[in-house]
Amino acid sequence: MDPHLLKQLNAERQARRAAMLVTDLGDGRDRLVREGDQIAGDLGAAVEKAFRSGKSGTVEAEGRNFFLNVHLPPPKLVLIGAVHISQVLAPMAKLAGFDTEIIDPRTAFATPERFPAVVLHAEWPEEVLKERPFDAYTGVAALTHDPKIDDFALASALKAKAFYVGALGSRKTHARRVERLSDAGLTNEQIGRIHAPIGLSIGAASPAEIAVAILAQIIAAFRSRGVGATEMEKAA
Repeated sequence: MDPHLLKQLNAERQARRAAMLVTDLGDGRDRLVREGDQIAGDLGAAVEKAFRSGKSGTVEAEGRNFFLNVHLPPPKLVLIGAVHISQVLAPMAKLAGFDTEIIDPRTAFATPERFPAVVLHAEWPEEVLKERPFDAYTGVAALTHDPKIDDFALASALKAKAFYVGALGSRKTHARRVERLSDAGLTNEQIGRIHAPIGLSIGAASPAEIAVAILAQIIAAFRSRGVGATEMEKAA
């Protein structure tokens, strides 16, 4: 591999940005493609699909064969609130391949006994995010029902273009949340990205069922990343 391309690829990976090495198997030439780069034709469609799936492989496009070597940042899920739903959702998310962390300044809730083998931050989101900011490969689920804890994290996630942003609460609760975030300077387009009420509509009632509904929605958001569900099904 060209050392210059390798250096560029490593820089993208270090910055937690998705990148791909596209190799023309006919002449062996490589090029680096970043997620969001515009590539025309069948090759462009194949590159988009590979970024969504995270799977490397060989494709045929424009009468040539290419190997797509995909490098995605490890997806991260941050749960705001060490609550009952989080006790179920955190281990499930880990099994699904998400690096999972919990932020909750309430030290009575954020304890290793309640969350074994989970990265816990018993601090305010404002403090944690100074050192561990959200990015496009982070999903954020706000679960405390407390605006003093949830709102800053939600605003930060929206500004960072996190791939998933969800918030627990009724429609009435969310309407008040929308007012607060709007007053804080977020646009209607940004606020409209929040999944609220959180989770897929499956009639979930218990914390475990709600966790299933949330995780399913998170996985769908991660695998689509800006592509509508119908388009994603067509591309599958």
